[in-house]
Amino acid sequence: MKIALETLGCKLNQAETETLARQFTQAGHELVARTEDADIYILNTCTVTHTADSKSRHLLRQARRRNPTVRIVVTGCYADRAPLDMAKLEAVDLVSGNEGKATLLARLEEKGYLRNADSSLPVNTKSTLRTRSFVKIQDGCRHYCAYCIVPYVRRIEKSTPPDEVIKQVKQRVTDGYQEVVLTGTRIGAYDSNGLQLKDLIERILSETDIPRLRLSSLQPQEISLELLELGRDNRLCPHFHLSLQSGSDSVLKRMRRRYTTGEYEKTVALIRATVPKVAVTTDTIVGFPCETDEEFRDSLDFCRRLNFARIHVFPFSPRSGTEAAQMPGQIPEKVKKERTRLMLALAEESLRHFREQFAGEELDVLWEKQTGQGVWSGVTGNYLRVYKKDSRDLSNELSPVKLD
Repeated sequence: MKIALETLGCKLNQAETETLARQFTQAGHELVARTEDADIYILNTCTVTHTADSKSRHLLRQARRRNPTVRIVVTGCYADRAPLDMAKLEAVDLVSGNEGKATLLARLEEKGYLRNADSSLPVNTKSTLRTRSFVKIQDGCRHYCAYCIVPYVRRIEKSTPPDEVIKQVKQRVTDGYQEVVLTGTRIGAYDSNGLQLKDLIERILSETDIPRLRLSSLQPQEISLELLELGRDNRLCPHFHLSLQSGSDSVLKRMRRRYTTGEYEKTVALIRATVPKVAVTTDTIVGFPCETDEEFRDSLDFCRRLNFARIHVFPFSPRSGTEAAQMPGQIPEKVKKERTRLMLALAEESLRHFREQFAGEELDVLWEKQTGQGVWSGVTGNYLRVYKKDSRDLSNELSPVKLD
């Protein structure tokens, strides 16, 4: 049967969708890119913001319009947080939360939604996902930051055993992937019988031939000199995504974050002193409850001083059930919109400054896709987006390029 998969949200969701894709193709089914061509459409949802919720509902209704006969399955964090709301949508045939992802294929077979594959027919096993592969090494978070819904939808902290991670990375090498991204809800909390994230990375680098290894988001308190020194192996990408959320200590305290701006800044300094050509990227939330003009300016000034390579900006979105949703002093949407605009302008300025540092340098680029008229798009190890005109097929090729 023909399966269309779509993903919203974080790299962990992308990793879990990739696992689903492998399960379906190994069972003899075919992945398709268009909902119109599918027998089953599976949406892996996000619920971090109300915008993510809205986008999920839009995609589900759109899938039903485009293909009235398709079976629609919704999974992921929105399905976990509000399964009854999802089930009420006319477009949806089946709702399965995060814990149900591992057995989703079997459940679809039990319900009669999947026919047995005909092994005599050729199956298109080419993934419709991205060039790099996402490997889930950890799930769950118990930090309960005041604004965050994630601990409520990914409740149990667990780490994938290292031997299983090594096996998956080796399989990605066999499949021809040039880059693997280690991902999870909070990969810095990785702990498998005492083996920590640093130890896992060390094993991957020594026991596999993966050309490029990238880490997903970390907390500043999870960075150590020992972890950074693994970057002496140039296969470990010089890119650290370090969640900030606010550059104001008083806001961080209300958010229940576990660091101060001073501690964060020391961590960034350590990263830059240890890892050459490194990119430090971050997330910020603007308009958190009771955020004053002065606190916002502190956050803006902090981000300007730290010269991030990239800043992802989110206006505060109250999530029902979290502490912040009930806080007094909710910021008007008009104010959040203006603060978002100012932080996005700084993000663009910071990215431009970071790019300019590498003009004339030669860096390895992993080419991902053709953007039209013979122009290829790819990324460097430190996550610079690069474009090149070339008549050849560069997809999934890792090659040195002089940047201009």
